[in-house]
Amino acid sequence: MPRGSKDKYTDKQKRKAEHIEEGYKEKGVPAGEAEARAWATVNKQSGGGERSGGAGRKKSSSQKSRARKDSANRAVATKRGLSKQGKLEAKTKEELLKEARRKNISGRSTMRKQELIAALKNSA
Repeated sequence: MPRGSKDKYTDKQKRKAEHIEEGYKEKGVPAGEAEARAWATVNKQSGGGERSGGAGRKKSSSQKSRARKDSANRAVATKRGLSKQGKLEAKTKEELLKEARRKNISGRSTMRKQELIAALKNSA
């Protein structure tokens, strides 16, 4: 069963969840399970309720869109085998900082991205 109020969802999100729920019911899924799956799908697609106020993530719809694209790009990189061994240039600065921290590179907090890449390449 889905939990919590659906007040933070737009009318479009509510219609989408209702439509998805009907599809599950037609396939013979119990009503409670169908509703839970429908809201899970809406949350997965849009990142949750999009109306302002209250609890939840404070991301705008453009930030949510960018996050989905980044996630898709990471998935493609993983599928191609680039993410594990990956090129340093493809990583974010935060990822590079974490790697530099693991390798105990001094001065990393003041380095720019290109400097971090150079330091990580030299430490390998």
